[in-house]
Amino acid sequence: MVVLATKCYVEGDARERALDGMDSLVANDVGELDADWQVGVRDDEFVQVDVSGEDAPVAHNVLAETWGEIVAHDGGLEAGEEYVGTLESWDDVGFTLDAGVDVFVPADELGLGVGSPEQVVERFGLVQHLPMRFVYGGDAGDPDAEPSRLADAERDRLYDWQRGDGRVNVNSATRGETRATVNRAGHAQDIVTVERLGLLEQSIVCAEGTDPPGLLAAIGSYLPAEMRCVV
Repeated sequence: MVVLATKCYVEGDARERALDGMDSLVANDVGELDADWQVGVRDDEFVQVDVSGEDAPVAHNVLAETWGEIVAHDGGLEAGEEYVGTLESWDDVGFTLDAGVDVFVPADELGLGVGSPEQVVERFGLVQHLPMRFVYGGDAGDPDAEPSRLADAERDRLYDWQRGDGRVNVNSATRGETRATVNRAGHAQDIVTVERLGLLEQSIVCAEGTDPPGLLAAIGSYLPAEMRCVV
């Protein structure tokens, strides 16, 4: 069994479509291995894949590498190690990530330039449930523990977003739904691709000359989701 660092937090038909899509994505990742799998969702909304067969250990490793793995349920997090959690909330003092347990990253450990956490969210186009890499500092109850921080690779990724031609980040939609929405709004020529960030978190990569806020305004009425620009 592997618990992936991505959530399925929609309900009804949208949930069924998302899980069907997740099954296809798992097939793309491990379909050539001698392994069987079953996709499900835990009570905390993380996607769980039960894997069996001769190549199950390899399949486990491939899925963990591709999606990130939630490991807190296996005995906790180790100080100084890098993990993946999903961005659950933010306020004026920092970010709270869900890595199977809540992990608090103080504002001065974000490493994303000046400004409050709310301003960082707006500047980098962050959306709720976005998978993010962090370095665990230690148990908050331990007086000798270091604060948790965003991983260097995560900071680099977000700064790379700003160096591009702009993005519109979306949650609560699959990659296929996001791409179809852009097409339906008549803006297929204004984007390069839709990059998958998680099962239901996508990044619309703008083409050169495209205005990200304008694109967001154009597709917003077609897609009931949280959306933010990276400019």
